[in-house]
Amino acid sequence: MPLLHLLILAAIQGITEFLPVSSSGHLILLPSLTGMEDQGQLLDVSVHLGTLGAVILYFWTDSKLAFAGLFHLVTGRFKTPAARLATLLIIATIPAVFFGLILKLTGLSDQLRNITVIGWTMLVFGIILYIADQRGTHTKEQSDWNTADAIKLGLWQALSLIPGTSRSGISITGARAMGYSRADGTKIAMLMSIPVIIASGVLLGTEAIATADAAGLRDGAIAAVFAFIAALFALSLMMRLLRSVSFTPYVIYRVILGVILLGIAYS
Repeated sequence: MPLLHLLILAAIQGITEFLPVSSSGHLILLPSLTGMEDQGQLLDVSVHLGTLGAVILYFWTDSKLAFAGLFHLVTGRFKTPAARLATLLIIATIPAVFFGLILKLTGLSDQLRNITVIGWTMLVFGIILYIADQRGTHTKEQSDWNTADAIKLGLWQALSLIPGTSRSGISITGARAMGYSRADGTKIAMLMSIPVIIASGVLLGTEAIATADAAGLRDGAIAAVFAFIAALFALSLMMRLLRSVSFTPYVIYRVILGVILLGIAYS
């Protein structure tokens, strides 16, 4: 695949993965609207792994705690802060894994990959994000995250498997609706992305890597590196802007793009 195509793909994934605008929706739209070659499953997995590295690095303290928590759980230390964080992330991941398997086994995952669905999800979930952000209180912090909230956020996150919804966007929406501050709600949403990306990477990556040739693996590595750089930049910028800017700019973008896509779909 041409280097320019890899760079465009990596930039789109890296920039949109953690912004509440749907990276998967943009990746689906790229070949649909530009006529460019469909990147295929291997490159999809590769750029997601690149963004995984970015979120782990950016939230290294919490990420390290969560990975240590897995070891604590295996060794029977269930009451440590690390085990608690790991447990909450596992709980929040279960609904997405379950819903993802249903979509995969029924074939709905392929049927939903179209401009009409993405247009509606961009528009509707963008408006829901705006309402949750504007009406949401600031009564909870990350330390208040508990099992009940992990289950609720897990169900919110499961909706992100519908293309155009945005995993980060719907998780942030749920967090804001539940009273978490913008910064803490976003941080929880970002941490929740780690096990989901790992799970999807294992599910989809095994098959993709097994059937890939040397050129495909090389392209995947290049795309992953550039996606990592773009994601780290975008994530860092968004977290800084949250100190003074709401999610309204992202909502405006979603609404405008949603209207345009629906105009194309129904024209």
